[in-house]
Parts: sequence; structure tokens; C-alpha cells
Amino acid sequence: MDLKEYIRSIPDYPKQGILFRDITTLIKNEKAFEETVNQIIERSKKYKVDKIAAIESRGFVFASAVSYLLKKPFIMLRKKNKLPADVHSVDFELEYGTATIEVHKDSINEMDNVLIIDDLIATGGTAEAAAKLVEISKGKVAAFIFVINLFDLGGCEKLIQNNYKVENLIEFPGH
Repeated sequence: MDLKEYIRSIPDYPKQGILFRDITTLIKNEKAFEETVNQIIERSKKYKVDKIAAIESRGFVFASAVSYLLKKPFIMLRKKNKLPADVHSVDFELEYGTATIEVHKDSINEMDNVLIIDDLIATGGTAEAAAKLVEISKGKVAAFIFVINLFDLGGCEKLIQNNYKVENLIEFPGH
């Protein structure tokens, strides 16, 4: 199955000059969604994984299914002020602004191997912030798995240069 066929491209969203890769067309097709989750699970078998983490919010869609099927705890990396208990926070740059993500301080234990899943990687700012949250919590990033890599924006390369293991299922140009 060619998962690329299930991704809708929307020009100038959320602002002029951005070509948004929309996963809603993939997840509304049960066979494409199942294939995506199965591919993530297959790629995750290369790594020792204690916990699954996902970046809000589209990463939750895939990671929660993977977590359930692999019987691993699911950790939510959320936007600022969305978690009720004590948190670690990391500020970062987006392709089109700035943001903060957080994790509960008691979500990741020392030396936990954490697989980070997200729907898409562009410039890598969000992914780097997610890795910092895992590391601040004294865990280790087992690997990243992205459904989509916008290959010409350099996010995967940035992560690889920082010695992270990176997988993606499909690739598109970013613009």
C-alpha cells in the first residue's frame, strides 16, 4: 500500500508559503491507518523500548495505537499548561513560530528507553524539544519514528547529526 496516496496536501496553511501535509485523509481510511500503525510497530522492533511517547496532538493518534498493541506505557508530550501535575518544560522554534512542550515529571523513569512517535517532521524543532524532555527526565531516546518526513527541511538530518536514530514511513518535499 502506498501511504502517500492517503495524504492530502493543502497550500498556504497555516500561513502563506507552507504546504501542509494532512494526515486526516490517512486516518479516516481504516486500511491505510492499520497499515501505518503496523509499519510503525515493525520499525520499532529494531529498538529496545520501555515506553512510547508522542507529541501533541497528531502524534497521539498513531502512538496510542502502537502503545496499546505493544503493551507499553504511553507518555503524552503536551503543549504548555495542558498537564495538571508537576512538569518539565522545553521551549522551541517551529517552522512558523515558537512553542513550549511539557511532560509530567513522573512519566519517565531514569534509564527508560523511550520511542518518540509523531505524524511529521519538518525542521526538527519539536522533535529536538521532545528529546530534551525525555533526557531532562533522565530517560533515553530509543528512536524517533515519523509517518512523514519533509526531507528538504532537514529535520531528520538534524536529529541524526545529534546521534538519534530516526525512521520515517514516507517522504515529501516541504514546499
